[in-house]
Amino acid sequence: MSLRKYLTSRVFFLQVLAAAAIIAILGYLFMHWLTFTTDHGHEIAVPNLARLTEEQVEEKLDELDLDYVLLDSVDYRSEFPKFSVVEQDPLPGTKVKVGRKIYIKINASGFSSVKIPDLIEKTYREAVPTLKALGLEPGTITYIPNLGKDMVLEMRLKGRNLKVGDRVLKASKIDLVLGDGKASYVDESEVDSTAAPVEIPNDEQ
Repeated sequence: MSLRKYLTSRVFFLQVLAAAAIIAILGYLFMHWLTFTTDHGHEIAVPNLARLTEEQVEEKLDELDLDYVLLDSVDYRSEFPKFSVVEQDPLPGTKVKVGRKIYIKINASGFSSVKIPDLIEKTYREAVPTLKALGLEPGTITYIPNLGKDMVLEMRLKGRNLKVGDRVLKASKIDLVLGDGKASYVDESEVDSTAAPVEIPNDEQ
């Protein structure tokens, strides 16, 4: 049989149809396999994990077929319970696939301590950014007579005088004693307390 007759024969068309059917079936099965392995179209909303302990996070995510990764603890935040989640990624409500890892950060157990910086004879404007950079807060301001206006003369914590290098907990409020710029002094060279008093003659005597 010639090639031309074969290509126009019934046998050839039946073979083409059979091959097309096999390809269609294999394609259908492949797509279903791909959907099954990637869980295509099945997404889960990430829950809000804020304020949960690590044990509670694990239990909650297991129910949703999600996983988690603990990145690190963060500096203590008083508005969150100790050892509870303060940050998560992805954020609550984000749609993710089954098995997705949720990255979390846990609150520390308490404030860490920092060293008191040298603020003596610095201005109040210089002292405040330095305190805040260390996680401290400026507290009560008290003025005393001193020529250095708004100059830091003392640092206190709950009535206790602080020295440079003393350790205090982060978020502590540091009270500052400042100069009022109104102090005056007398030049002793202008007044001689040992000089004899000057007598004023009385011509009338």
